[in-house]
Amino acid sequence: MSAGRLLSVLLLLQSRGRMSARGLADELGVSVRTAYRDVARLQAAGVPLYAEPGRGGGYQLVDGYRTRLTGMSEGEARALLLAGLPGPAADLGLAAEVTAARLKLLAALPPGPREEAARTAAVFHLDAPGWYREPEPAPSLPLFVDAVLTQRAVDVHYRRWRAPQEVRRRLRPYGLVLKSGVWYLVAAARSRTATYRVTQVLDAVLSDERFDRPADFDLGAYWASYLEDFQARRFTGTATVRLSPRGRRRLPDNVPPEVVRAVEATATAVGDDGWVEAVIPTESAEHACGELLRLGVDVEVVAPAGLRQAMADTVGALARAYGSPHAAPA
Repeated sequence: MSAGRLLSVLLLLQSRGRMSARGLADELGVSVRTAYRDVARLQAAGVPLYAEPGRGGGYQLVDGYRTRLTGMSEGEARALLLAGLPGPAADLGLAAEVTAARLKLLAALPPGPREEAARTAAVFHLDAPGWYREPEPAPSLPLFVDAVLTQRAVDVHYRRWRAPQEVRRRLRPYGLVLKSGVWYLVAAARSRTATYRVTQVLDAVLSDERFDRPADFDLGAYWASYLEDFQARRFTGTATVRLSPRGRRRLPDNVPPEVVRAVEATATAVGDDGWVEAVIPTESAEHACGELLRLGVDVEVVAPAGLRQAMADTVGALARAYGSPHAAPA
């Protein structure tokens, strides 16, 4: 018998109300027979729960019965404290609430787990934005949090990448996603669900319109599908390149992981000096040119001709710029 599982049964009934033995078994990953035994053990221990027979019945705690937060393991306490890391919470306007919840959680724990949880919280820090860029301010983020939780539509003035660049939309927010330090809003607009970068919102106002979020909408599943579709649309062509040994070593710091993987999968030796030839995915000639130029003399574009010419034109312009004399500043 697992004491932790019995506590889980109790907390499930406390948080969800009536549940069938099948529902408990599915939640806990055990057999229905085990769920029956767990309920019987709780009843034998004096927990006031009863069975409601018939269709739609199940097990239920006596009205008003609540259990204290006890029996929490050190690992569970660590997980809860790490879930409240302050950076994203501050972005969402929930810093004070997270701090209060952490204090209450620590106060509810017995001395041993409390001290261990406090030590854990003191040695982990989340800094979401990537290197070489400042965090993006997102002043509209707290408003979107309110809209998501209260299911209210929002009127936004939004700057996008394609023309017309500035548009006005009424959005019905379904959720928020933090990706590499950047917040994205997933919302319905004009009968379709789309993704909006929160920092591109120029202005946002809560409307009086209420909406129902679809019962079958799964934010995690939507985001996974969105990323897969984004990657499929992102790389529209390929290029054949030659890389020196140093260029290969520098790849992970200068190009996306997909390009690094492509080089590892397709690299073939050319000559005896360690250079290799590989086929890589590309977004556009302009974008590929900018990325590959970071490798300097350690890369050569073989094909397509348009990208090779773009590299030559850029290098030629740089040579002319640095080859012309300029007067030293006074």
